[in-house]
Amino acid sequence: MKVTTTLFLIIFFQVSFAQSILGKWKTIDDLTGKEKGVVEIYEHKGKIYGRIVEIFEHDKKHLKCEKCQGDDKNKPILGLNIIKGLIKNDDVYDGGKIIDPKNGKSYNCKITLDGKDKLVVRGYIGISLFGRSQTWIRHR
Repeated sequence: MKVTTTLFLIIFFQVSFAQSILGKWKTIDDLTGKEKGVVEIYEHKGKIYGRIVEIFEHDKKHLKCEKCQGDDKNKPILGLNIIKGLIKNDDVYDGGKIIDPKNGKSYNCKITLDGKDKLVVRGYIGISLFGRSQTWIRHR
């Protein structure tokens, strides 16, 4: 009986995690298709956040977010929370912001899962129609 219960819990955890946006995601530049880094998406006090935990381009690992506003100004990009305050609404996470460290601008953000290993991240101004999307791949 204990083996069956343990096996059930292991399978349940794996299936639940596989369908979650939480975890590490490899970012892909939507214009070049090039892998840029890894963002770790995590939950804090019921909201979703994402921080840059790895930058692939060696010459960009030590850059600071010089164009960011407020508390993020001049913070290192490595470790920077670029996704802030998303809330789950059915299969979509929205209601928060995403920062583009290249230009320091903040955009409304919407995230959806596309299968278990793809994440569609959309930054936009006003309504979702006016923005752009990137597809990130689950990092293992």
